[in-house]
Amino acid sequence: MPKNKSHKSSLKRIRLTKTGLVRHNRAGGKHLRSHKSSTRLRRLRQDKTMVSAEAKRLEKLLFRRLRGRDQARATLKRSPSPEARKAAKAGAKATPTKAAKPKTKA
Repeated sequence: MPKNKSHKSSLKRIRLTKTGLVRHNRAGGKHLRSHKSSTRLRRLRQDKTMVSAEAKRLEKLLFRRLRGRDQARATLKRSPSPEARKAAKAGAKATPTKAAKPKTKA
């Protein structure tokens, strides 16, 4: 049975965030800008995140699960602050590790 191929044009148009949300550009901001207001063009330049229903459709095109789509932001694991990282490193150094004793045959 042949392998599933991911939809390459979709991959070129989107970016996945660390949390699994799908970022995409808005349509209509690349040409015929002269008659559009500057406020409208500014709004079109900003990346937007895809809603869950659209992201689910995109999962089928890409043949992979987008992790953060249904999770609450509070449940996602955040990287520690530099202070917390230093404290964890200091705590790891304080606990002695068991050294391997050489085995001797009698």
